[in-house]
Amino acid sequence: MEHKTIHQGRNIKRFREMLGIKQEALAFDLGEDWNQKKISILENKEVVDKSLLKDISQALKIPVEAFENFDEEQAINLISNTANFENCLQPAFFSFQPTFHPVDKILELHEEKIALYERMLIEKDDMILQLKELINTFK
Repeated sequence: MEHKTIHQGRNIKRFREMLGIKQEALAFDLGEDWNQKKISILENKEVVDKSLLKDISQALKIPVEAFENFDEEQAINLISNTANFENCLQPAFFSFQPTFHPVDKILELHEEKIALYERMLIEKDDMILQLKELINTFK
């Protein structure tokens, strides 16, 4: 049986896009050494350094294991081979009842991130105003 390597960069891109986060925003979260182009290059790498995966995991609020283990082909095969579409209310591949809907949780995290960006913009505006006042005191 052939062992297929998980493409970690592609998984980073998938999860980032599912969250509606642009490459520039992820670069901002990762720090001043990052930019959109570096994120693009990163998303094309098959294997990503473990410490960088941890940083990305924190930025996107997604477990490192998701980037390391998610295989779209296996997920599609699992669903197509085990799903019972006759009873769409309770698919066969769900054997548990979570206390929350995962999509709702992702949306909640996304809204938190938007609120953070909005607070950052307000702080930036305040800082610009303070700098202008400081400049005016030296005139």
